Amino acid sequence: MSNESQKHKNYEILNLLGYGLAKFNDDFVRQFGFATKTEFYDYFVKIGIAERVGVVKNRQDLFDPFFDNGRKGWWQKGNAYIHRKTLIDNLFGKEDVVGYTNIVKMYLHDNFGIKELIVKVKPIQKSRFKKMQETGLEAELFFMNNYDQIELFNGGILEDARLYGDGYDFQIDVTEKSFLAEVKGLREKNGNFRLTENEFKKAQEYESDYILTLVLNLNEQPKFLTIENPLKNLLFEKRIIRGVETTIYYASV
Repeated sequence: MSNESQKHKNYEILNLLGYGLAKFNDDFVRQFGFATKTEFYDYFVKIGIAERVGVVKNRQDLFDPFFDNGRKGWWQKGNAYIHRKTLIDNLFGKEDVVGYTNIVKMYLHDNFGIKELIVKVKPIQKSRFKKMQETGLEAELFFMNNYDQIELFNGGILEDARLYGDGYDFQIDVTEKSFLAEVKGLREKNGNFRLTENEFKKAQEYESDYILTLVLNLNEQPKFLTIENPLKNLLFEKRIIRGVETTIYYASV
């Protein structure tokens, strides 16, 4: 079993390959023109995506338990890595094997210069792929699926407020009380994050009812860090981005 504690330099494409192998099995392999998985694995070593065959196979093992494909994969891990499947499902889960393969080929062509993999994809598919590479959506999806694990929100009813752009992502109603949750994602166990000016003002307005919810360690096994009244409990540095005259507030954990 490979060491998942450090993010592989080709993290995104390896996850896409593992998902495709687990979900579509040999049909995914044939879309690349290969008759066997061995040939498929060897190809991705040859073009430099993985250092050895086992790296690609292990990504399939990671996703196998989440699909009814007859393979157990890394079943011992339980749902430790299901957030990766949730993200890909959210963006590309409705694609058939041809559509999904074309997205993978587009990534390989555009990011690794694999010129023989020339395909056309719809603009919205490109937009979804860009979204996959950001931490925001992945953290928000993890929060939506697991917020009830946070003691403060336990038993609460979640309402999605992201489309309103009003300085918070979700409202959680717990009995007679309403909390505003702003969700930020970090790839590692600690690091820097930022609040927009709108988010900062909303935190000032709602104080202890404004809950900054950090999803840490997205590269491996995410966990929550919740901070009530973040302006009181964290030190923020104000920065003005010239040109667009935008104010951003940075902090770290």
